[in-house]
Amino acid sequence: MSSLPDVTTTPFPVRVFGGPTALFEYGGLRFLTDPTFDAPGDYARPDGRFLTKTAPAGGAPAELGPVDVVLLSHDEHPDNLDTSGRALLAEVPLTLTTPGGGQRLGGKAKGLADWESVELDRPDGGTITVTGVPAVHGPGPREEVEPVTGQVVGFILTGEGLPTVYVSGDNASLDTVKEIAGRYAPVDTALLFAGAPRFPELFDNQLIVLSSAQAAEAARLLGARRVVPVHYDSWAHFTEGHDELAAAFTAAGLADRLDWGRRD
Repeated sequence: MSSLPDVTTTPFPVRVFGGPTALFEYGGLRFLTDPTFDAPGDYARPDGRFLTKTAPAGGAPAELGPVDVVLLSHDEHPDNLDTSGRALLAEVPLTLTTPGGGQRLGGKAKGLADWESVELDRPDGGTITVTGVPAVHGPGPREEVEPVTGQVVGFILTGEGLPTVYVSGDNASLDTVKEIAGRYAPVDTALLFAGAPRFPELFDNQLIVLSSAQAAEAARLLGARRVVPVHYDSWAHFTEGHDELAAAFTAAGLADRLDWGRRD
């Protein structure tokens, strides 16, 4: 894969691989979200049930080139970190994830609590600040959701002369988005996890990640100049996909904000 343009002079491209996995260069460092490259099939959840992957990734780990940082929203679900993704973590200098995930993964993984930041050195001097931000993987209060679906973390990336980037992770709470927007809006680029996933056995079939309409509302709250939707395809538990996202953003008057990401 050829090197990506410098984000300080041009809008930085995002390569979307399907599911929650996207690659982008920011401030001279290369970031990868939730690595999932396994083949289609059934994958066990921690509760013994299965998630079904319906489509292959739009590329292989060998095509990534060097990755400096993995932004891992959570490590406990196979649609966010699979077997090939775990193998990849061993080759990456730093993985940022939840506090619990940092303990489970060990090694080069570091957990970020809410609003906790790390400073990363940029190749050309200066730093990038990555801040962990709240995410709620289901409906209702976080303290009721986490015992069922586990901890999730989102990320805000900032740096001198750089755009503000938000990576939502598996978040279903617009109140959480409002809280983040209150600190960081307007956001230049938001990678929003969507897909409206539901399970009859979880939370009475309520959403556990944003719906398409909620993703459009999140974009409005954030004042996002650009939205790259991720995690809305390639798995059977998603109930909304590309067409629903496009329709929701069109209805909200935000269709011009959508960027579906490069696929090659």
